[in-house]
Amino acid sequence: MSQTPPSRRGARSHKTRLSSRLRAWARHHRAMLVDSAWRLVRHPLGNLLTMLAIAIALVLPAALWLTLDSARLLDAELEESATLTVYLAQEVDDVQAGRIEQAVQAQPEVAATRLISAAEGMAEFQQALGLDDALVGLADNPLPASIVVHPTSPEPAAMQQLSQVLGEMSGVDDVRLDLAWIERLRHLAELGRRLALALAVLFGLGVLLVVGNTIRLAVESRRREIEVVMLIGATHAFVRRPFLYSGAWYGVGGGLLALGLLTLGNHWLSLPVSALAASYGASFSLPQLDLAGSTILLSCSTLLGWLGAWLAVGRHLSSIRPR
Repeated sequence: MSQTPPSRRGARSHKTRLSSRLRAWARHHRAMLVDSAWRLVRHPLGNLLTMLAIAIALVLPAALWLTLDSARLLDAELEESATLTVYLAQEVDDVQAGRIEQAVQAQPEVAATRLISAAEGMAEFQQALGLDDALVGLADNPLPASIVVHPTSPEPAAMQQLSQVLGEMSGVDDVRLDLAWIERLRHLAELGRRLALALAVLFGLGVLLVVGNTIRLAVESRRREIEVVMLIGATHAFVRRPFLYSGAWYGVGGGLLALGLLTLGNHWLSLPVSALAASYGASFSLPQLDLAGSTILLSCSTLLGWLGAWLAVGRHLSSIRPR
């Protein structure tokens, strides 16, 4: 008579499928995302102040970035306004002036030319200075014909070389080129770029410090909870995850507040800036962040918040030992 083998009892090992692990990993990420947001909502005042500090640290670099954007537009207009004025000899008539203009336009470094006759030059001079009555009695026109030359390259070295070439042409009396103001504007633009980069780095470090200090306090307040979960086998990545999401939420909130502050500042300053530009006979409006700029600002603030939380949690987890 055969006997039934006794059933085996005890612990059994079971391999978890990769798909199950991925689903559990995704569920935990969703849970931590919602839980970290809920913890911020439960203490709105203190967390709002933290986000406001982040926003203030982001506003100044963003405002300088907008200023540099407007400076780049000004630099594009500068390239269009970079011209040379070729003054022809007094004895050159209109026919000869047309031939000289064709010779100037044939130069490979010249993009476009405009011939101003002596009569047109006198008319523009009278209109600019308002001396119509005072110049009526002149017997002869003292102004020569001139050619306004737009070079292909606004670089000072290229314009200087073109000025020398045009000055050696027959019938040309003088070539006027003012490079000092172009150089000053280029130096100011470079200074602005370096200043914006330096401030962006400094205020980015400020955001890291604000988020890191806030997360450090959160880690200390949940120290007992962290010791318990680490005692039952939780990894550092598991413990770090909710704090990383908290840091990211701080970054998102600070970025949104920074966008709001930039919009309010733009509306507040737009009217006096427009009035100041109109007093100089120009039209200028303050630049605003477009969709791409807003996305970059939010992405940078979120990344800084996440990085600050990661640094703070990693530093404090190394000092926590479950007992």
